[in-house]
Amino acid sequence: MFNLSSPYPPGLTRRTWPLFLGAVVVAIAVLLPFDHSLSSLAVHQSSDVLEFFAGVTRWGKSDWLLYPSAALLAVSALAARLIPDRISKLALIEMNEMYALILLGVGLPGLLTNILKRIIGRARPEMFDQLGFLAFRPFSGYRFESFPSGHTTTAFAAAMVLGFLAPRWFGVGLIYAFAVAASRLVLGAHYPSDVLGGAVVGTIGAYLVRDYFARRRWGFDRTGDGRIVARRAVGVSRLISRFQRPKAAR
Repeated sequence: MFNLSSPYPPGLTRRTWPLFLGAVVVAIAVLLPFDHSLSSLAVHQSSDVLEFFAGVTRWGKSDWLLYPSAALLAVSALAARLIPDRISKLALIEMNEMYALILLGVGLPGLLTNILKRIIGRARPEMFDQLGFLAFRPFSGYRFESFPSGHTTTAFAAAMVLGFLAPRWFGVGLIYAFAVAASRLVLGAHYPSDVLGGAVVGTIGAYLVRDYFARRRWGFDRTGDGRIVARRAVGVSRLISRFQRPKAAR
């Protein structure tokens, strides 16, 4: 389904983006009439299931990814400026590119979602009895920040970034993303259309950041046929080889 080497998510190209955007709008519109009924079904779970998804949903917050990647980026960037050894410097630069992709590939879609949800101001499911499922009060606080889902945005952006950096782990990333998305429904924090919106923003946002990196040749290259592939970490490989060599051969 996902061609991770494509510059675009499935169904999206420079030519098809109006159709893609229209399809997303239609999908959300189709979901809207069923939002409340599906949300009501999702929350009627046993205490064990609720407890499980309460644990899962914590991994939809971005701090566990953004804070470490920002700290590692700062430390490795400083080390790259101070260490004179050429191979070590190259390895640190390569690691900087990876940390920066995690920071921006997850952080920027999340920032956009946080701005959108405040501007849109859709009421969360907990407000249904008072206001219904299509109440909008922009800039009115947490209870009116339902669309799109921030946790889902973070989870799908993180899954894409993982796939870009380590394609063999992409399946695990998708399982994580869908689990976080499901947790937002089970816990009654969002409607299905909110989750869909978050998944779209997270996916497209991560692709856009990765494509920008490829244009700058930061960790990625664009091949002759237009694919985007991760660059081989030559510096890291050489640094590892250096430490693996027997002392007599150094």
